[in-house]
Amino acid sequence: MTSQHLTDEIRAVVEERWDETLRTLTELVAINGIAWPSFDREPLERSADAVATLLRDLGFDDVDIVAETVTHDGEVVLGGPAVLAQRPAAPGKPTVLLYAHHDVQPVGDRNLWESEPFVAEQRGDRLYGRGAADDKAGIMVHLTAAAVLSQVLGADHGLGIRFFIEGEEEAGSPTFRPFLERHRDRLEADAIIVADSSNWKIGVPALTTSLRGLVDGIIGVRVLNHAVHSGMYGGPILDAPTVLARLIATLHDSSGAVAIKGLEAQHSTSLDYPEVDFRRDSSAVDGLELAGNGPLADRLWNQPALSIIGTDIPSIEMSSNTLLPTARAKFSLRLGPGQEPHQAFAALKAHVEEQDLGGAEVFIEAGEFGQPFLTDVSDPSAQKMLKALETAWGIAPVEAGMGGSIPFTADLREVFPQASILITGVEDPDSRAHSANESLHLGEFKNAIVAEALFLADLAES
Repeated sequence: MTSQHLTDEIRAVVEERWDETLRTLTELVAINGIAWPSFDREPLERSADAVATLLRDLGFDDVDIVAETVTHDGEVVLGGPAVLAQRPAAPGKPTVLLYAHHDVQPVGDRNLWESEPFVAEQRGDRLYGRGAADDKAGIMVHLTAAAVLSQVLGADHGLGIRFFIEGEEEAGSPTFRPFLERHRDRLEADAIIVADSSNWKIGVPALTTSLRGLVDGIIGVRVLNHAVHSGMYGGPILDAPTVLARLIATLHDSSGAVAIKGLEAQHSTSLDYPEVDFRRDSSAVDGLELAGNGPLADRLWNQPALSIIGTDIPSIEMSSNTLLPTARAKFSLRLGPGQEPHQAFAALKAHVEEQDLGGAEVFIEAGEFGQPFLTDVSDPSAQKMLKALETAWGIAPVEAGMGGSIPFTADLREVFPQASILITGVEDPDSRAHSANESLHLGEFKNAIVAEALFLADLAES
C-alpha cells in the first residue's frame, strides 16, 4: 500500500466511523466522573466501566480496572480507577502505549455555562461539554485510531497496543508513580502517546516538546492570636490580608517578572508567538500590560511564572468589621525545563522568610512537585509523529512548548527511560479546558484521529 493510498484509506475509514465516534464521545461526556475526594466516587467508577466496555468492544480481551492505594500522612488514599488493556506485539514489532484520562474537572459556577455541562451539545463546528476536550476526546482519538488501524491493515497488523486510561489526572495523579511501578509489565512500550495537550491553533497542529514544572503550596501570615474589632484596634495593627498582600507583592518585580533569586530560564525558543494572537487566545482585556520580559513564547514556556490561585479570606457577603488574625494564599509556581522543583521551592521559601513584614509571623507549606519535561525531536518516533501530523493537517506542525505542567511525564521518563514520549492533543486556544463552556473543535478532533492512525500504521509497517 503506497503512502498516499494508506492516507486515503485511513481518512475514508475515519469518515465512515465519524457518527459512531461522536455518539460515543457524547455518551462519555454525560458521565460526571470527578476524582476529587469531596465528590461522589460512583460516577468516576461508572466512567471507568464505560471505557473498559469500549475497549472490550474494540476486541481487547485483557482489560482491567485498577485503583492503586497509597499511604499519605498516615492515611490510606484510594486512587482513581484506571483502565488497562493490551494486545501483545508480534515478534519483531514494536509496542505503543496510549495514555489519556477519563476523569474531569468540576463544573465550577454553573451560571457561567451556556449549556448543560454534562450534556454534549454541538454548536457550529464545536462540541461543548465538560470533558469534551479534556480529555475524553483524547480517549476517543486512541480508541478510534486503533479501530481504524485494524480495519485498514487487518487485525493481524502485529503492532503491540496498550491502553492506560487514568482516572485521577485532574486530582493531581496522587497514585501515579506507585501505579507505574506496580504495573510496569503492562505499561512498558517503545513509544508512549500522551493525548492531553493542545494544538497551536485551528488548522495548525503541534507536537508538545516541553512542559514547565510545578510547585504549589500555601503561604500565610499571622498578626494576632484571635480576631478583634477593627474599629477598636485598627490603625496600629495591620490586618492579616493586608500584610499578606504586601508579601505577595514582593514575588514579582516592576515588570511583572518573577523576582525570586535562583529561578531563571535555562532554555529558549525561536518560535514566534504574535502578541495579537496571545491577547486573543488568553482573552486579555483591552489595554492590559503584559508582564515579564523577552519573547512571549519564552515567557510562556521557559520562564518561571507565579500565580496566586486561591485565598482564605472571607467573601464580601460574609465580611464583618473585624481585624483578621491570619490569611493564607495558595500559590502555583511554574518552572522552565531544567529547573529542579525542590530547589525552586527552597528559593521561594528563602524569599518569603527574608521579607520584612514588621514582625508578622510568616509560614509556607509545599504541596505538589512536578518535574519539567523536554522532548528530543530527533528521536525516530518523534519524527514519525511530526510526519503524521503534517500529513493529517496538510501543514507543517509546530514544535511547541506548553506553559502548563503534566507532572507525570517525568515519572514516565524515569520508569520507562527507553520509551519515546510523545505529547499530542485535540485542544485549541479556545477549548477552555477547566473553564466554563469547555469545547472541542470537531475538525481538529478528526485530524487528530487521522494523525494517530497514520502514526500507528507507520509503526506497524516498520
